Amino acid sequence: MPAYNAQATLKETFEAIPKDIVDEIILVDDFSQDNTVEISKKLGIKTICHNKNSGYGANQKTCYNEALKSNSDIIIMLHPDFQYDPRLIPSLASLIAYNNYDCAIASRMLVNSAKYSKMPKYKYFANKFLTAFQNFLLNKGLSEYHSGYRAFSAKILKNINFEKLSNDFIFDNQMLALIYYKNYTIGEISCPTKYFDGASSINLIRSIKYGLGVLLISIQYRIAKMGLKTSIFKF
Repeated sequence: MPAYNAQATLKETFEAIPKDIVDEIILVDDFSQDNTVEISKKLGIKTICHNKNSGYGANQKTCYNEALKSNSDIIIMLHPDFQYDPRLIPSLASLIAYNNYDCAIASRMLVNSAKYSKMPKYKYFANKFLTAFQNFLLNKGLSEYHSGYRAFSAKILKNINFEKLSNDFIFDNQMLALIYYKNYTIGEISCPTKYFDGASSINLIRSIKYGLGVLLISIQYRIAKMGLKTSIFKF
């Protein structure tokens, strides 16, 4: 769980995680200014703390490195803000456990889950546009590339140099593009998502920056597939 100021929702998220199939829970705190760390430790979660705010991508890097140390076969990223339903962990994990896919995403866009969840309209249409653009250039068919609820087989994280990726929000999109570039497979399940005041979100400026980053990554992917390896695709 990559965490930043998650004190209001951490306990609820933790309690909904199906402990019968989850062997270890790790929280990485990115220098929160609230009681996230204290609550995490009180709940008995293995807690790793950054000594400065390093960014969402940097937080995930620490999460994955710590998870790999535990020799896990499947590693799942779940935000502790309770936007995504932890009870779907078995469904995500099963796509990988039965060798159907190397990576799995809990999509907010399948069967119009985003509309039923009342995703803000600007987020919905931006998601649709960016996904269509990326599917065209990557020649894939995902319903979205922007969900923060994901499962990975350990072999992906061992064979992809994610340390070279961004420390910012664009890390998520870079990961999926690189996974496809390395010829791994990605599956999806439908996941209704909650939108409320305590849920994490990025502001408009950072959203625009993220969107432009998605467009750039898609173009770089297509160029790399044509033989000119640039940016993250040269690693």
